[in-house]
Amino acid sequence: MVTPFLSNGDVDWQALKSLVRWQIESGIHFLVPTGSTGEACALLESEWLRLVSVVVEAAEGRVPIFVGCSHNTSRQAIDRVKKLQAIPGVDGVLTANPYYTKPTQEGQYLHFRAIAENTHLQVLLYNIPSRTGINLLPETTARLAEIPNVVGIKESSGNLQQITEVVHAVPDHFKVFAGDDNLALPILSVGGVGVISVAANAIPAQMTRMTDAALNHDWTLARQLYRKYYPLIIGNFIEPNPQPVKCVLALMGRIQEEYRLPMLPVVPKTKAYLEKLVHELGLLEPVSAGKPPVTAVTAAASPNA
Repeated sequence: MVTPFLSNGDVDWQALKSLVRWQIESGIHFLVPTGSTGEACALLESEWLRLVSVVVEAAEGRVPIFVGCSHNTSRQAIDRVKKLQAIPGVDGVLTANPYYTKPTQEGQYLHFRAIAENTHLQVLLYNIPSRTGINLLPETTARLAEIPNVVGIKESSGNLQQITEVVHAVPDHFKVFAGDDNLALPILSVGGVGVISVAANAIPAQMTRMTDAALNHDWTLARQLYRKYYPLIIGNFIEPNPQPVKCVLALMGRIQEEYRLPMLPVVPKTKAYLEKLVHELGLLEPVSAGKPPVTAVTAAASPNA
């Protein structure tokens, strides 16, 4: 989920609630607020906890909610998870490799194990070396999959061979999600169960339809949808995420294009390109009457995820 802001820098709570409702009505299967796409690092802790509560309230129990909750020290990560589990309606956490500290594989294993052992919430691992500086290897993921409440991983290594090895190394109940939209279909083809998606902020129904088609072995439809929306999927990363996707949502009338430093509005060349894509894909339908602009993102995933 993106986090919508007002021009004065505050969180746009009304837009957040509206976007949650739109995402669920569009058919997504679970929500992931306060991840990197949600500019979590720019949120005060009090805002972070309130944002989670607002998302839970707006979702009304219709879909599971996994909250982005990462820290580069284990003690503080555990403290943050304990605060989340005090919010009724939170189902789990999405927690990334410890950034900046760059621990060993054993250090990562013990970090994630400590988080899992100190909460009753479900834990989704998040492997994103491009942001954290370290890679969680398949053999370490397989060890973590033995912990009862470690239920899956968002794999954003960008390495299809590694992700395939993860799929083969973990037990059947452990869910592997694509963490990069541009690799969603390849990862689904080797055994992934869904995608935790940036693009689904703007095209939730379409990303869900593509994912469901692949999981139902309708590869012709899945490939058609993938090809159609691939330019937008790639366009979301012309500039640092979430700058482009928030620009697209603003063009669609669902949020204001506001960020917190060091994020910035996209440059005019990028905006012109994204506006062209949005027009070509027919995404400029007006927001329903009576519904304020929206702003949050979801994850298109397997119905049983």
